[in-house]
Amino acid sequence: METVLVTGAGGYIGSVLIPKLLNKGYKVKAVDRYFFGKDKLKKHENLQIIKEDTRKMPEGIFKDVDYVIDLVAISNDPSGELFNEATWQINYESRVRTANLSKKYEVKRYILPSSCSIYGFQENIVDETSKTNPLTTYAKANEKAEQSVLPLANDNFVVTVIRQATVFGYSPRMRFDLAINGMTYGAWKTGKLPLMRDGTQYRPMVHVQDTTDVMILLLSADINKVNGEIFNVGGNNLNYQIGKLGEIVAKTVEEETGKKVEIEWYGDPDRRSYKVSFDKIRKILGWEPKWDAKMGVKEIVNKLETGELEKTTETITLNWYKELERWYNIIKELEMYGGILNIKWEI
Repeated sequence: METVLVTGAGGYIGSVLIPKLLNKGYKVKAVDRYFFGKDKLKKHENLQIIKEDTRKMPEGIFKDVDYVIDLVAISNDPSGELFNEATWQINYESRVRTANLSKKYEVKRYILPSSCSIYGFQENIVDETSKTNPLTTYAKANEKAEQSVLPLANDNFVVTVIRQATVFGYSPRMRFDLAINGMTYGAWKTGKLPLMRDGTQYRPMVHVQDTTDVMILLLSADINKVNGEIFNVGGNNLNYQIGKLGEIVAKTVEEETGKKVEIEWYGDPDRRSYKVSFDKIRKILGWEPKWDAKMGVKEIVNKLETGELEKTTETITLNWYKELERWYNIIKELEMYGGILNIKWEI
């Protein structure tokens, strides 16, 4: 039985990926700080939960590991800007360290999930050979990580980078700060869907089930096809114009709930637009996404309707990070003698 080490295992993507790996017969070492709780991963005889920070991860964790999927990241632009130093440390430096340790301990394959955001906003359709234009700390850190891990590839150490489109869909560690997820919740909750003018701007999307399928595919794909390669992950038909996407969300919510949803336009026209080609992964690996926006919206609405899913502070990544920092400072201020009300007490 082969072992996969997954960093960021308790996050939005990791909590979908881990059960799939276990179902495929892999043993999993799930490394995370678990800011969003360990309960997102169900207990399994082949699952080892490791509470650790990848910046300080002991080398021994890499013993007897066959594959590494390095998901760990401060996961969006607002969080990246507020926690700038931590983003560079985690998204860039710790992942380069993990890749080097993987090679040192003779891991067979290392997969780096990156982001299409490193293309920035460009007029032409971009592919894996296009010049990158990272505009945020999050995107710049991803680019630096890519540039540092790809040269490590050799005949005995397979390195593959995937540039994911904006992810959407349900996850046990749900996020409503992602475009389709947030639009769906707003339309369902208020019957209003705010969109920035003028709606012609493009954004590429990919469902969380699809991108995790790609990660599993890369564990066994032909080495000659994936070693040292970059793959955009998404589908050409998932390059959505924001106006059209808004119409899909509104119509699907209406169909699922019977309630009217109105699109409300705001702001000056958003000229930021980028369209991504996903031809390479289709041609080389024969992979295409199974999910589209309508399916993802329907999935989320159904879980909202049944009460299985709700919006909390924890489902907005930046808000949760801020809340953790706030309580950390409060506890530091109040803690004495090993506690607050309950202290280490000896008569």
